[in-house]
Amino acid sequence: MPLQLQPNFHYADISKQQGLRDYVAGDDFYQMLIDTHRGLSDEDSNKLNAKLILLLANHIGDLDTLEQALHLAANKEA
Repeated sequence: MPLQLQPNFHYADISKQQGLRDYVAGDDFYQMLIDTHRGLSDEDSNKLNAKLILLLANHIGDLDTLEQALHLAANKEA
């Protein structure tokens, strides 16, 4: 499975989208991420990030895709 590099944030239930503002589902994810980290120590925030990475990596599952993501995140050529 190729790594999705275009914005791909969405709700399964489209009725969750916000009112009349310009809607970008990635904004909602970013807000959820910030809210989840709020009040955490640096150590707890780092632990949360590590758990999130492992949960999402397990969900993706495809090692070629994960390898490409790791290389891109490390600013290496994929």
